[in-house]
Amino acid sequence: MNAPQLPCPAVLGRHLLLDLQGVAPALLTDAVLVERVLYASARAAGATPVDARFQHFGPGLGVTGVLLLKESHISIHTWPEYGFAAVDIFMCGTARPELAAEHIRAALAPRTMTLRDEARGMNGCR
Repeated sequence: MNAPQLPCPAVLGRHLLLDLQGVAPALLTDAVLVERVLYASARAAGATPVDARFQHFGPGLGVTGVLLLKESHISIHTWPEYGFAAVDIFMCGTARPELAAEHIRAALAPRTMTLRDEARGMNGCR
């Protein structure tokens, strides 16, 4: 049985890449807080969390985490020794990743945030 033929969308999703600098180190070492921030940011974007995995690397050290969404994912890697966090937000459908980014910015209060917004998709149909 063949899959149904669907129209070929130019963009399948948006991928936001955030570099947060000047974040309080205490925030970047708290795995529970980081997980809560990502869950809340997904909800703010209208996305649906389905699973998560967060790893804290020890006292004073960073956190790596990924939140799986029906619409794709949000991931974070923190370096408290530099006050830095790298965040990826990839969402498709009607979810609004820019709202997730704004929630993360408000919660982590970086001195600066650089945001790159990439349209992900296909360059034409086969």
